[in-house]
Amino acid sequence: MTSTRTAPVGRTASPSTARVINDRLALRLLQEHGALTASQLKALTGLSRPTVADLVDRLQDAGLITVVGESGAERRGPNARLYGIVADRTHLAGVDARTHSVAVCVTDLLGEVLAEATLPVDPDADPAHTVGAAVDLMARTVQEAGAAPLHTVAVGAPGLVDPATGELNPATGLPSWHLPPWHRRLATALHRRLAVPVLLENEVNLAAVAEQRTGAARDRDTFVLLWLGHGIGAAVVLDGALRRGASGGTGEIGFLPVPGTGELPSATDCAGGFHDLASAEAVTRLAREHGFAEEAAQGAADGAEAATRAAVQAGERGEPFLDALAARIAIGAAAVCAVLDPGCVVLGGEVGRAGGAALARQVERHLARMSPLRTEVRAGAAGGGGVLRGAVLTAMDAAQDDLFGGGAR
Repeated sequence: MTSTRTAPVGRTASPSTARVINDRLALRLLQEHGALTASQLKALTGLSRPTVADLVDRLQDAGLITVVGESGAERRGPNARLYGIVADRTHLAGVDARTHSVAVCVTDLLGEVLAEATLPVDPDADPAHTVGAAVDLMARTVQEAGAAPLHTVAVGAPGLVDPATGELNPATGLPSWHLPPWHRRLATALHRRLAVPVLLENEVNLAAVAEQRTGAARDRDTFVLLWLGHGIGAAVVLDGALRRGASGGTGEIGFLPVPGTGELPSATDCAGGFHDLASAEAVTRLAREHGFAEEAAQGAADGAEAATRAAVQAGERGEPFLDALAARIAIGAAAVCAVLDPGCVVLGGEVGRAGGAALARQVERHLARMSPLRTEVRAGAAGGGGVLRGAVLTAMDAAQDDLFGGGAR
């Protein structure tokens, strides 16, 4: 993970503030570079040798760093000691709560995966049973990982998360276990069972975090993730920060009025919006029209993914379908770019992943015809685990902000 550099503080800061800021800087450098000697920390921070020696002692006393070896490039003695973050100081967990499955991942403080598990979910099953089974799955995975203590759990789910309250307003068309009063019950049950803070976030936002930190947008401070899956959504990252909007609704482009649908969406139904052009159901209809009926017959979400992948593999025979699909996707992308001018659009979700670079090239070509704004279109790189990886990264940030920001005071 690339950290944000914080300059060493000068004489205007109080001694206690200076210690906290410098300790945090050293921890971020150890996270970014791995184990370092005191001399290397001095060179990277610009701090004096006595100041570095003091912060190393403080961080060791706080249990945040320890000696992990010696550097062969240094002369033997105290200056040769390599210091590293104590990764098992605490543990984290991420949850991807889909309509048909729940995936969980437990990691150490640096995001190293210790255990993962997935539970298939029947959307029509009793919601109480589904939530209970998901909580049991997490508890078993934590036990398997030996992850005690657990610091934070982050959960990704479809719907709007109000930035002010943290409450989830579920999207339309979801199974009962994602709807009131069950839409927040999983987070509440996890908190009670594990006795740790549980962060709730929109699934597409978490996928964008994964693309920003470890995926297709690592070199971009500003980009839009266009989610092409069972439903349609987007996540917006501006100047390095995820933007949620006043009500958590940034990126709800399924409701975007667009030409070609014959009607307008409403406040309670995205039918007639961009959803009708690019959702999984719309993609399967388009696939059948272009000779990929067998793949499309697998069902909306699976069929859209299968047909798109088959079209890419079919080469010239699949070009008409990919071109028609890209033209639809570009309509929504052009509207987003006209408002935000992000310079980069990443295609995620099942359809975006199946279309890969071939679909991204076609969308970029159509987008260039519609908009004067230069926009690069990239295939997502986070893959099917993007939401879960984003959840882990979000939990990791929360734990590190707590421990690195105040744990070494």
